[in-house]
This record gives sequence, structure tokens and C-alpha cells, in this order.
Amino acid sequence: MTSEELKSNVEKALEEIRPFLQSDGGDISLISIDDNKSVKVRLQGNCVGCSVNQMTLKSGVEMTIKKHAPQIEEVINLS
Repeated sequence: MTSEELKSNVEKALEEIRPFLQSDGGDISLISIDDNKSVKVRLQGNCVGCSVNQMTLKSGVEMTIKKHAPQIEEVINLS
């Protein structure tokens, strides 16, 4: 998979999860993909100070990204 295909797949994953974040007044943006293994994102809006955002990041965002791009090993939130 090329880096462009990988980025496209990660963006598709974020589009899939975005409506759930937006329904809580938040959002997410892709910052970078490092070595085709690590995705850096930034949670925005109400997601920033939310106590469940680490759980959301791991169970929702990371799981969805790995479904679209299985080679991704981790998702990191840059606050």
C-alpha cells in the first residue's frame, strides 16, 4: 500500500468516526502518519477536555483506523 493509499484509508476511518465526535460537540483531525505505523491525530472541541477521550481514542478511533489500515500500530492524540 502506498503512503497515499494509507492516508486515504486513514481519512476514511476518521470520516466514519467523525459524526460520533461531532454529536458530542467535538471533532478530530489527522496530523501525520509516521513510518506507515503511527497515526497522530488531534481531538478538538468538547473532546479536548473530556475524561473519556483516551477511551474514545483507543476503542473508537484506533479500532476504526486499524480496520481501514491494518498496518497501523498506534494512534496518538496530540493535545
